[in-house]
Amino acid sequence: MKNSKIKIRWPNDNETFASEGDDWFLSAQKAGLAIPSGCLTGSCGACEIDVNGETIRACISDIKNNKKGLLKVSLTTDPFWET
Repeated sequence: MKNSKIKIRWPNDNETFASEGDDWFLSAQKAGLAIPSGCLTGSCGACEIDVNGETIRACISDIKNNKKGLLKVSLTTDPFWET
């Protein structure tokens, strides 16, 4: 199977490339962003991000390819976590 690179467009307009199965936190770091985290087990929802309109929890999800080859990421905000 071909190991193609997946383009990711981040909310800060940076674009990076990743492989299927890569970690969301490390990929965001390469783009100059930090995905908020809490429990790191998928329970609290602090790490929720929107990928092409679908909400996922970055701590329990790996990067997956789609048919378009471009993933557009938005960071989810929750007023409870903001100070």
